[in-house]
This record gives sequence, structure tokens and C-alpha cells, in this order.
Amino acid sequence: MENDEKQPFLSHLEELRRRLIYCAIAVGVGFAIAYMFSERLFQILVTPLKEVMPEGEQLIFTNLPEMFLTYLKVAFIAGLLGAAPVIFYQMWMFVAPGLYQHEKRLMIPFVFFSTLLFVGGALFGYFVVFPFGFKFFMGFSNDFVKALPSVKQYFSFSIKLLLAFGIIFELPVVAFFLAKMGLVTPEFLRRQRKYAILLTFVIAAILTPPDVITQIMMAGPLIVLYEISILVSKMARAKKVEENPET
Repeated sequence: MENDEKQPFLSHLEELRRRLIYCAIAVGVGFAIAYMFSERLFQILVTPLKEVMPEGEQLIFTNLPEMFLTYLKVAFIAGLLGAAPVIFYQMWMFVAPGLYQHEKRLMIPFVFFSTLLFVGGALFGYFVVFPFGFKFFMGFSNDFVKALPSVKQYFSFSIKLLLAFGIIFELPVVAFFLAKMGLVTPEFLRRQRKYAILLTFVIAAILTPPDVITQIMMAGPLIVLYEISILVSKMARAKKVEENPET
């Protein structure tokens, strides 16, 4: 009996390992391609900061291999974003055996919207939040204090924000599938709205620069995404009831 219980567990581990290998291969291919354009990609990444820096100012690096390592990291992140559809597909295929047949048809919408929202969140951070946030930080420079942003610090800070926005924008997709599984309902989400709004401002205060404008610029989309999640969960619930009237 114990051996019978171990077999499904081991098979799940083997399946997880296989899916992770596929993801790693996809990221590796994306990394190899992105590395050929890593210098250009880094220039694009630092553009929001360069636009608010005083004329003639530049980023610095204080460690000899720092730029080389930064180019590798930029290529890796670009490869990760490029492999996002494959990663979301592998995630779906891992959980697919536990889904009903009619739920398995949601694979393409899941991969499409997950990728779209993740990339869209990162782009929102880059085009909307970065300019205001970096302008705020550079505003501390004066005749006595001069900003000397380093490549390493900028990369670490900007990538954390990009990934944070990408993950946060997945909220409607998560809400849809939680509703499909019956773990949340639109009524529950509505009742928790005031706590969700408070939590969004707490998250925004943690993830964004310490100024009101950028915090609102992150909290605002989060609140909108929460309202969208309520609508999406309502749609998912209605579809579930339609497919399974007895529920």
C-alpha cells in the first residue's frame, strides 16, 4: 500500500522535473539569442534613468567584471521574458492531468493572457513608473550632493520592479482559476475589497520608491486589477455553473 502511494508522488516529481527542464531549455535558448543584443538591451533598460540624469552624467561601475556580469544578467532576464509563453505552457501541462476535459480547453487562453499580463505589467513599470521614480531619486542631487548611480545597483533595483509589476498583473488570471476551482467567489472578493485596497497600498509602499506619486501609480493599477478580478471570477463562476448545473 505504501509503495502504491509512493508511485504517484514519484511520478509527479518526475513530471515536474521534465517540465522544469523544458523551461530551462527555453530560457537558455532565449538567453543565447538575447546575449547577442545584450549591450543594446542594457541601453534600453537604462534609458528612463538617462533621461532624468543631468547632461553629461553617466552610470559607473566599480568592479572590473561588473559590466560583463550585468550583460549576462540582462540577457538572462530577456531570455526569461521571451520564454514566458513556454513557461506558462509547461505550468499548464503540469496541472492539466488534474483538470476536467472542458477545463483543459482553457490552455490557449491561459498561456496567452498570462504572457500578455506579465509582459504588460513589466512594460507598465518601465514606461510609467520608472520615469517618475527615477526623477524623484535624482531630485536629491544639489550643489553639495551628487548622485553617482552604479550599474549594479540600477540593474538590481530596476529588475526587481519590472518583475514585481509583471507578477502583480497576473492577479486576474489567478482570480479566474481560483473561481473555477471554487476557492473564491465574486461575493467573497467584494466583501474583502476594503482590505484589498489597504493591502495594495502596503505592497506599493514596499515595492516602490518612498514617494506618494509612484506609490499611487502602483496602487492604482492594483486596485483596477482587483476590480477586474471580481468581474473575471464572476465570469468563471457563471461558466462553471453552466457546465455543471448541479454545483
